[in-house]
Amino acid sequence: MQQERLIRKYSNRRLYDTLASRHVTLEDLRQLIVAGERIKVIDDKSDEDLTRPVLLQIIAEQEQFGMPVLGSELLEMIIRFYGGPMQGMLSRYLGQTFTAMLRQQEAMQSEMAKALQAPFAPLTELARQNMEMWEQMQAATRSAFSGGTGGASGTGGTGGTGGMGGMGAAGGTGAAGGGTGAAAEGTVRKTAPPSARGRPGSAGSPMRKRKKGK
Repeated sequence: MQQERLIRKYSNRRLYDTLASRHVTLEDLRQLIVAGERIKVIDDKSDEDLTRPVLLQIIAEQEQFGMPVLGSELLEMIIRFYGGPMQGMLSRYLGQTFTAMLRQQEAMQSEMAKALQAPFAPLTELARQNMEMWEQMQAATRSAFSGGTGGASGTGGTGGTGGMGGMGAAGGTGAAGGGTGAAAEGTVRKTAPPSARGRPGSAGSPMRKRKKGK
């Protein structure tokens, strides 16, 4: 807990800040409280605690000369709680409510201060997240394409091998075909009729032999 700042009140109603070693006014005390300071006001002679009366005086001045927070209806409701069985509950409820409101106010002020110090920080964070997502997408795409390319390459290699095998087989078939054709030709020659073998002008005809003899 923060240490209380000691304020002494003299008989002439003047207030003295022992930490700053100077006289202060109620407005000065209000500024200290707004800044987060905790004060304790004591009587200079009797050391009586005068903190609550001074705080009430500060509130009364703000309600009278500043912008009021406590309206007439609210003040009437608070007055009705005095002396009743719900007075203690009201005190706790108001304390908890104001504490929660002050925490929310401090959080909002902190966020606003961060935004003013670095106005492009949210945009920078958003850009960083988008860049990470983009890199992840690129990595996934590269991985997918790498796997697909490897499979296609392997298939292509197999196809190429099959093609070479096919070419070899075709060559073999062609050779076999050639051989078969030659065998067929020989068969035709052997089985050709004599008239065909003895046609004039053919290699095996008698006319051609006679001419050679001459």
